[in-house]
Amino acid sequence: MKLPKLRIGDLVAEIPIMQGGMAYRVSTAPLAAAVADEGGIGLIAGSGMSVEEIKEEIREAREKSSGIIGVNIMVAVRKFKELVQASISEGIDLIVAGAGFSRDLFSMGKENDVEIVPIVSSVKLAKISERLGASAIVVEGKEAGGHLGTDKELKPLVKKIVKAVDIPVIAAGGIIDGQDIAEYLKLGASGVQMGSRFVASEECEVEKEFKELYISAQEGEDTLIESPVGLPGRALSNEFTDRLDQDVVETGDACDYLCLKKCSQDFCIMKALRQAHDGNMKEGLVFAGERAPLINNILPVKDIMKDLVSDAKKYLGREDEDE
Repeated sequence: MKLPKLRIGDLVAEIPIMQGGMAYRVSTAPLAAAVADEGGIGLIAGSGMSVEEIKEEIREAREKSSGIIGVNIMVAVRKFKELVQASISEGIDLIVAGAGFSRDLFSMGKENDVEIVPIVSSVKLAKISERLGASAIVVEGKEAGGHLGTDKELKPLVKKIVKAVDIPVIAAGGIIDGQDIAEYLKLGASGVQMGSRFVASEECEVEKEFKELYISAQEGEDTLIESPVGLPGRALSNEFTDRLDQDVVETGDACDYLCLKKCSQDFCIMKALRQAHDGNMKEGLVFAGERAPLINNILPVKDIMKDLVSDAKKYLGREDEDE
């Protein structure tokens, strides 16, 4: 049994898996290229990058892989349009956008023949996205890591949205293994987006302390924080999140980071994410999905993809036998 291909506009991925775009610099060219090389869709996280940096990442990914490469850029970042335009100028295949909603993005995609895939968490936004010209939508539930647009569970959302739109639906949030993939394909999703599983890969360019927090975390050791973006965010518990809970994180009046259009200034989100990327678990914020503690090993992307596909095929095969 073969898994269905994931079709997004004119793009066709052999494997219906899109690797999540995780900032700051968690999803970079080596990870995106490795996933694309295995037949999935690799995403570079552009939030927190300069225009030149995102261009360099796209060029590096293109050098490493001839597969499908996209970018994920938060609508909430100050230089959203500039980063989108830079990505388009480098010939990116698709643009995924969350943490806000941009109507202008759809016209930019249409004018430049680039597939646009918004992240949504409601039937209303799914329908609006389809009407505006989205090639597909990522439906994200509360189980996801990072910034959340809903407190609703993923499965009921996917069921409703699959019935409401005709474009491909990509399920995201708490998807860890092949059985999860099979379950969402059975629900009518065209594919899945997975972030946390690919953090624990050899190609992910975060420091070892970041990955070790993932594979050492126990069930229930995740927490919701209030992000300066204006949305809740799901992260792994550590010293930094403990201080956030106690309201003892220092804030500043100025910020040197490529940051947000609007910021609550409770703390600097980019600084906290960068500290985590660099291995400082005392000052760093580690975003992760609700089921990330189930991950217990660090593997090459090639092996992760092979295991995911094999397990998904087995589970789909068993389901077919039961019918």
